[in-house]
Amino acid sequence: MPRFRQTEDILKLMHNKERIRNIGIIAHIDHGKTTMSDSLLAMAGLLAPSRAGEARALDYLEEEQRRGITIKTANISLLYEEDGKEYVINLIDTPGHVDFSGKVTRALRALDGCILLVDAVEEFQIMTEVRLRAALEERVKPVLYINKFDRLIKELKMDADAVMKKLLRIINQFNTIVQTYGIDEVKEKWTVNAANGTVAFGSALDRWGFTLPMLKRKGLKFNDIVEFYREGKVEELQKLLPLHEAILEMVVHHLPSPLEAQPFRLQAIWRGDLNSEIGKAMLKLDDDGPLVICVTNVIIDPQAGIINTGRIFSGTIRKGDDIYLLMANRSYKAQQVSIYMGQFREVVDAIPCGNIVALLGIDAGRAGETIVSPAYKDSAVGFEQIKYFTEPVLTIAVEPKRPMDLPRLIDAMTKLTIQDPNLVAVINQETGEYLLSGAGELHLEIALKDLAREYNVEVTASEPTVVYRESIREEAGPFMGKSPNKHNKLWFTVK
Repeated sequence: MPRFRQTEDILKLMHNKERIRNIGIIAHIDHGKTTMSDSLLAMAGLLAPSRAGEARALDYLEEEQRRGITIKTANISLLYEEDGKEYVINLIDTPGHVDFSGKVTRALRALDGCILLVDAVEEFQIMTEVRLRAALEERVKPVLYINKFDRLIKELKMDADAVMKKLLRIINQFNTIVQTYGIDEVKEKWTVNAANGTVAFGSALDRWGFTLPMLKRKGLKFNDIVEFYREGKVEELQKLLPLHEAILEMVVHHLPSPLEAQPFRLQAIWRGDLNSEIGKAMLKLDDDGPLVICVTNVIIDPQAGIINTGRIFSGTIRKGDDIYLLMANRSYKAQQVSIYMGQFREVVDAIPCGNIVALLGIDAGRAGETIVSPAYKDSAVGFEQIKYFTEPVLTIAVEPKRPMDLPRLIDAMTKLTIQDPNLVAVINQETGEYLLSGAGELHLEIALKDLAREYNVEVTASEPTVVYRESIREEAGPFMGKSPNKHNKLWFTVK
């Protein structure tokens, strides 16, 4: 049975690379990612089972709870035990809204595998495909979880045959995208099949789920699930088929460990020499090798300051270690080393490679930065630039309600762009306006609320304008223009 362990026990397992799973949950908005993660937290003893499915524990920001959507990525390390073997699950819950796609892209750089979650009723939506393609681009192996199974029975009144046809259509949509956008080396390996357990089904809200091997092992049939609902026996389903068991069984058996995934991923995300000392250390995940960390997220804590979160690809990071930032070209000392447990950080002495770490004391750290041991600052090669699927397309002009707050506004906008590189803050040199650009209206709305809530700067904002640029496509003219007195004529050709 799975059970919760203290941080010290999780840290011991972090040295066993075969028992580590760095995974994320990706999906279209409102398909049930955070609701599903509640069941995983309940399994670990971090949430009361009765609250799973309703608490949305990883949506701990006030704005997330109010809106019912995920706005930021949330990290947590869990321990899962199966057949006497213990596994560390480093989990990242990601946003589903298109405006926060950049946060998902950055999170994928830290992962080896992911769970693509799809609403059984809505099926594949635009962001479902975008998220899956982003995972394939980063060489992150996906598996499939089809959520809201209960809606097919309770709302659409489908019988077992109709349910099976609908679920099969979703599986085929998944495999078509993998076949179309996956690289040849893994196209066949990464297609999913319900029979082998790479697809899970269930209801995150009702806290039950299954894979077909799990169903067979427990002596149940697909038709039995439909009958349980028709007879109102949902609580029996929760006991027979707990959701966390289906999801984590799929994760440990079908998503790769860092030992398996990292050598394959390095070919796409790192352009250095794999035969170099650093390259060899990353290929075999050498705890004693040169330190190499890719920063994937930066937040500014009111008390702790700037916190850099990233994936350790080689070496071990310890409190007090000297480190070097390749992009910033600056040296630092790791003041504090920790792992995330939702909104809380657990301070530790050291974390080995293959895991996700949070570091304090690195003011110049930014998403995409490469951190190395100082001895390798001249020879080390940084990671590939993170490729975003969205760009800032809407712009607003902001000004403080009180002129005396202008310096604080400038400082706050700078901090916003540090935490979210998909926000762009500039000064219009012609008008002197302070402009903030984002991926959409919600993106900008959340940024304005952060200015007021996090930095206590009240601002007024203009209506959003669409960012566009005009350019000349082909030669035109000549055109004639006359001076005001009509005595001079000028001819122009535009190229």
